Amino acid sequence: METATPELTYGDIRNAAERIVGLTQPVTLMPIHPSPHVWLALEYIQHTGSFKARGAANFTTAHIEAGTMPEAGVVIASGGNAGLACAWAARSAGVRATVFLPETAPRIKVERLRSYGADVLLVGREYADALEASARFAEETGALLSHAYDNPLIAAGAGTLVPELVAGVPGKLDTIIVAVGGGGLFAGVATAAEEHGIRTVAVEPENCRALNAALEAGEVVDVPVDSVAADSLGARRVSATALATARRTGAFSVLVSDKAIIESRQALWDNFRIVVEHAAATALAALSTGAYTPAQDEKVAVILCGANTDPGDLV
Repeated sequence: METATPELTYGDIRNAAERIVGLTQPVTLMPIHPSPHVWLALEYIQHTGSFKARGAANFTTAHIEAGTMPEAGVVIASGGNAGLACAWAARSAGVRATVFLPETAPRIKVERLRSYGADVLLVGREYADALEASARFAEETGALLSHAYDNPLIAAGAGTLVPELVAGVPGKLDTIIVAVGGGGLFAGVATAAEEHGIRTVAVEPENCRALNAALEAGEVVDVPVDSVAADSLGARRVSATALATARRTGAFSVLVSDKAIIESRQALWDNFRIVVEHAAATALAALSTGAYTPAQDEKVAVILCGANTDPGDLV
């Protein structure tokens, strides 16, 4: 029997926004000059250095409120940022956190995780390996299994970013550009954007194209993972919720090269002294390459989603 795809609603996002008041920071917006109609959404200065804090705060608080947080705490698999957010939210709530990461995870993320008091275990070469290990751990210990992106509470938390963008951009915001990995941020953002009559542009690296491939195939499919942004966007498959959201909202799906991602990341440093992950630069690369070209007066917000990165390769 086929399992129904969980539908994310704007009501879920409203509930999440109420639940995380005072736990997360409102997004900061910065206009790019001389492009008065483009704003950078500086979500990389969110708690733990990425948007993931929103979903983690919503997930943890919702389970505590419902009395469904076990004594064994929470367990998650992550490329790094979701684990950081989970550990941060758990520590804030006095809950134990166990985080599984691939052995390829950046050292800076591993060290920060341990600084939040999480139990950190490195398994395999890809996110999928860590995910499998986290599921086994949950079965064996009774810990609550969270997910880096494929959970309605996580996606709803991510969507709380949109009402803040709407409130912060003068006049009517037309378009939000967002990088896509497994699809949690995308699903939340696109659902909330649809409510406000805003289009969503989903940007992926050419060799990490889980959503793009799913749209092409008409179903969720496995894809190869090979990109400079794979530590954050390296999901083998997008969530079914993200695919359903992309279809329902008519989101634009575009691809960018690793070269363009690297150049956009460098440009953010050169022009604004902004240091972000390659995943965050992926969203901006859609503009710099013309993969998405706004109309003359179109108001665009580009989400810079995370900054847990080693800046040593910026010149």
